[in-house]
Amino acid sequence: MIKDFLPISRADMEARGWDQVDFVYVIGDAYVDHPSFGHAIISRVLEANNYRVGIISQPDWKNKKSIDVFGRPRLGFLISGGNMDSMVNHYTVSKKRRHNDAFTPGGVYGKRPDYATTVYGNMIRQTYKDVPIIIGGIEASLRRLAHYDYWSDAMKRSILLDSGADLLLYGMGERSIVEMADALNSGMDIKDVTFIPGSVYKTKNLDSVYDGIMLPSYDEILKNKKKYAESFYTQYTNTDPFSGKTLVEKYNDHLYVVQNPAAKPLTTAEMDRVYGLNYMRTYHPSYEALGGVPAIQEVKFSLVSNRGCFGGCSFCALTFHQGRIIQTRSHESIINEAKAFAWEPDFKGYIHDVGGPTANFRHPSCEKQLTQGVCKHKQCLFPEPCKNLHVDHQDYLSLLRKLRELPGIKKVFIRSGIRFDYVNADPDPTFLKELCEHHVSGQLKVAPEHVADPVLKKMGKPANKVYRKFVQDYKQMNACLGKEQYLVPYLMSSHPGSTMKEAITLAEYLRDLGYMPEQVQDFYPTPSTLSTCMYYTGLDPRTMEPVYVPKDPHEKAMQRALIQYRNPKNYELVREALEKCHRTDLIGFDKKCLIRPRRGEQKRTEDQKPVKRKTIRNVHKKKKK
Repeated sequence: MIKDFLPISRADMEARGWDQVDFVYVIGDAYVDHPSFGHAIISRVLEANNYRVGIISQPDWKNKKSIDVFGRPRLGFLISGGNMDSMVNHYTVSKKRRHNDAFTPGGVYGKRPDYATTVYGNMIRQTYKDVPIIIGGIEASLRRLAHYDYWSDAMKRSILLDSGADLLLYGMGERSIVEMADALNSGMDIKDVTFIPGSVYKTKNLDSVYDGIMLPSYDEILKNKKKYAESFYTQYTNTDPFSGKTLVEKYNDHLYVVQNPAAKPLTTAEMDRVYGLNYMRTYHPSYEALGGVPAIQEVKFSLVSNRGCFGGCSFCALTFHQGRIIQTRSHESIINEAKAFAWEPDFKGYIHDVGGPTANFRHPSCEKQLTQGVCKHKQCLFPEPCKNLHVDHQDYLSLLRKLRELPGIKKVFIRSGIRFDYVNADPDPTFLKELCEHHVSGQLKVAPEHVADPVLKKMGKPANKVYRKFVQDYKQMNACLGKEQYLVPYLMSSHPGSTMKEAITLAEYLRDLGYMPEQVQDFYPTPSTLSTCMYYTGLDPRTMEPVYVPKDPHEKAMQRALIQYRNPKNYELVREALEKCHRTDLIGFDKKCLIRPRRGEQKRTEDQKPVKRKTIRNVHKKKKK
């Protein structure tokens, strides 16, 4: 097998002696052949199964000929909008255009369209009427059924319908992409490929559906937000590959979208095989003159040790995409990848990260998950750790120790999220000790997200007392080690459930902590999260209880400003917020106050009286007498 980048042009294809590719893979990112990029994994998995893949990166969506680089593929077109949702990539939470794109050569903005997967799909369909089109990646995965679209503030149909595609593969996709390729290679019509776990297809009848759940129809959820909340929660509780059911969404009397249960998680051996494929581990050399691809910098010398997350945060899409079951690579696979770093000319001896969605998860949360799946209506860590939760950092510690001992390795950092409530639940303090001693560079970033328990409850995060305990343990451990290291908390404003009262509570906490974050993240309603469902419907889909949702841009600006109350630019917003909430007690010179009065103002109470000051002239007069 040739160890080189996959073809990006007809000349590359012909240089390999190919007269046609099996699949043309159209991607919204620059072509980076590194296992942190979804398109790299999928294309290399297909290559390992003897399929020929050609890559078209960031085609000009205004020119139909830009997807005709390889001509007609033998089996079909694959489409991925990119490692990020194209709309999140393009817009801030306030819907303002971003100025750069880390997944584009030189960081240049504007090389992909809005709703990239849909645009690419329609562009291909206009040129190739009957060639199978298969969509995947994060953008398609989170839009696989009807969903709320924040950017248009509208309920949208399944992306499978709007893109003109024939099949959607959701989740990580290594299993389903090969099953799909084998089915097409055997001569099957794409319309008959309705059996693959981790796939979504459209059909005119339900003859192929067995034991499915009928969701509210698209017309119903358009008219009734409560129906959408019900539909979403049914989807949310059927994401597990072992217990999940087939879901059916009706669009009209002759059209249905059917979601098969998720694909089974990869075994450790399968994960090792995926991460051991012939990646070039960098961007295509054609981008060098343009300044390279910025996104490679954070991942080039990082190690993926796991997938999945049983944390279950409401605002996170991982449950819908990677699932809640932890999948891990072996120590040998990870160490071999680390050893290869030494051959890279720009490697300085620092491994930037060893982790995944949550770094300190290295095994399923309980014994039953790999045979029976995760609990449908219970979380492993929320509101408190489950009694069946298996808390053990020993395997992760062993891996980190082995990496630290490798020749040429100066430091091994952990920059993926550390789940602090999981650390708290471990009676053995060894992990916290070695974390502070070896894997932190002055600051450890953690994500309490908020401090007000009503908001944390909606977020699916532990109560504030849990974070406070971690802060105390972290400080004590660093003191014992003689280290001066700090915690940097990630905080979120304007999440559903956050009123101005909770926003002020957060500001007071930061005051007492003596910390003002440089950056604050407003809640971003991305497709297919519990929090986004709350944002759109005003209901918590888990309980169907009403939820307060801050939507007014001015109120959101005030909530954000309160977190950064020390910034002089935020003074007027903070003052307005405090006055509206009748908390003017926080305006003054006392150490408990957030801001001072305006210049010239004097805060008085009823018993305050003007004090007569002695002037220099009066003093002189007394002396003369």
